[in-house]
Amino acid sequence: MGYLDNSIVTVDAILTKKGRELLARGDGSFKITQFAVSDDEIDYTLYNPNHNLGSQYYGEAIENMPLLEAFPDETQSLKYKVTTLPRGTAKLPILDVGYTSIRLKQGASLAITPQTLNYLGSSQAFEAGGYTATIADARVLSTFNGVGINTEEAERLNSTTTLGTNVSKTVVGTSINLTATTVNTLFGSQSTLQTSITVVGRDSGARVSVPVTIVKVNQ
Repeated sequence: MGYLDNSIVTVDAILTKKGRELLARGDGSFKITQFAVSDDEIDYTLYNPNHNLGSQYYGEAIENMPLLEAFPDETQSLKYKVTTLPRGTAKLPILDVGYTSIRLKQGASLAITPQTLNYLGSSQAFEAGGYTATIADARVLSTFNGVGINTEEAERLNSTTTLGTNVSKTVVGTSINLTATTVNTLFGSQSTLQTSITVVGRDSGARVSVPVTIVKVNQ
């Protein structure tokens, strides 16, 4: 979803493939139950409290910035979600997934249990809503699912599979399980595959991206 005109409320919304599928059923299964807003386009360094025309113009440059049109790529949109934090919050929450990079041999498994730092007055916390995790190229993993969140949305995402196409996949959970692929043909002449995983706190909006390397071991 994107605002096409910042002078009036004109909203452009497009549906994902799953959304179009639900809408086409015509049985009422297409229901919007959650939404998020973000300020991806905004450069707050342009706020100018020294503007010579007064306070009314401090944010003029920000208000006149071009806005993004809608596009359904979750790896590129809604990177900086607008969240509500307790009054008096002095530090923005950040995520710690325990790794600055992930390197797995073919067939090896790993469980990621994210924690949110500086959140709700705690130095470390697990978010009640859990975390979303998006792998940029789902082909490099034979297993990718989330555990710990049992909502209908989480179960739907965690059960989604791909058919060897270079697309991303998103799962939901308090812990994320991944297993590296054992398919040799994906490597071609290379000895490694490169992608990334992005984890986002569903309550805090904090996010972190970690590079992922899959190492070929079967010849």
